Amino acid sequence: MQHDHTQTSFRAKMRFFIHKKLRQSNRISRKSIEFTCLLIGASLVALFSLGFAKLADIGLEWNTYWSTKYPIAPWIVLPLGLALLAWFTSKYTPYVSGSGIPQVIASLSLPYGAQKNRLLQFVQTLWKIPLTFFAMCIGASVGREGPSVQVGSAVMLAWGDLCRRYGIAFTGLSANELMATGAGGGLAAAFNAPLAGVIFAIEEIGRGVLLRWERRVLLGVLAAGFILVAIQGNNPYFSQYHGASQAENMLIWVLICGVVSGIFGGIFAKLLAKGAAGVCPQAIRGWVRRHPIMVAAILGLILAALGAYTSGQTYGTGYHVVDNALNGERISPETVGIAKLFATVGTYWTGIAGGIFTPSLTVGAGIGAQIASFTGGIVDQRLLVLLCMAGFLAGATQSPLTASVVVMEMTGSQPVLIWSLIGALIASFVSRQIMPKPFYHFAAARFRQRVREETKLEEAKNE
Repeated sequence: MQHDHTQTSFRAKMRFFIHKKLRQSNRISRKSIEFTCLLIGASLVALFSLGFAKLADIGLEWNTYWSTKYPIAPWIVLPLGLALLAWFTSKYTPYVSGSGIPQVIASLSLPYGAQKNRLLQFVQTLWKIPLTFFAMCIGASVGREGPSVQVGSAVMLAWGDLCRRYGIAFTGLSANELMATGAGGGLAAAFNAPLAGVIFAIEEIGRGVLLRWERRVLLGVLAAGFILVAIQGNNPYFSQYHGASQAENMLIWVLICGVVSGIFGGIFAKLLAKGAAGVCPQAIRGWVRRHPIMVAAILGLILAALGAYTSGQTYGTGYHVVDNALNGERISPETVGIAKLFATVGTYWTGIAGGIFTPSLTVGAGIGAQIASFTGGIVDQRLLVLLCMAGFLAGATQSPLTASVVVMEMTGSQPVLIWSLIGALIASFVSRQIMPKPFYHFAAARFRQRVREETKLEEAKNE
């Protein structure tokens, strides 16, 4: 009898042990599937960013070729091209206008429901790629990094929704967390800067929004950046920084760069926020609002004039201006940074698709080179350029940590990081006195309001 009881007890323990191991195995299996799906999503974000980057490079090359060969052509191509892109964007793809980062921020703050994903619809968001490409072809002052954030967010959201629909993975991740993962991954892949993607997701995307920064979100952002590094190699976006890491009276130079960059960054953000109608005389504001296509054509003429003045240096991203400035070469004309600022503002006012991230770095580089020219060679131009790049980007976005880390990873300038961060903090503070609300969040509020108004109209029609 005792033997039978012992056997029964042994069998019960074995059944419990096997059941426990099966549950553990199932949990491990689910985690493996979830992690695999996360890597697949990050890979898709990285591949879309890579394809976008290659296409953007082609667009910039084409623009350089035809604008150099036919100097008169920009006076015709830019007005007509911007008018056409402005018409198409407003009529068929209104949610891809501008940078793309405000759309992500607005989507994060919208309530869950039918309107939540409207600004990040997969098919419409993909229009961001060809429209930005065409903008680069014609010579608009745009970058691809902001658009890569919107595309990355839409890609990860679509992939996450697909996995959740079939119960494969991401059942514990909200739409906000998927959006933030794709947005941070898009920036990390666009700049070939994994750490900057994480900082951007936390500082800029997560500002004012309750997000659970759990391991899966951060892993997804890092994975997108590291996958692109694995494909393209760990190469800085710009040439490796070889300038000085400090100078005599360094704090004074950091203060000067921070204040000057902050003033121009605040003015830049204020102009972007006001729009063409906001800066026009009261008498013609109504006409400007009623004729956006005509305004785009007029702005195209202004962009052509700025391009002619700077020998084409205000077209596209301005990559070569930054590269030359970081290599210590003299920038001519010295006001190319200010010209780039107005070219970027003019392009943004047209309402076409295209980012302001890289053009902002070009403006900062131009300002740094101009400050260096006033010093008569007392301070290494490359150092001032680096400080002003971080400072102007911080002033434009009021995200000093993101700005300093982005510049550090893009240039491989780790020894200057602490000075860049101090300058960026100063610039962000100064900018806030001119433009109290961060520009991306100001623009996001407009998109959010637009979605709500359109939703109310649709509900009224259905009643």
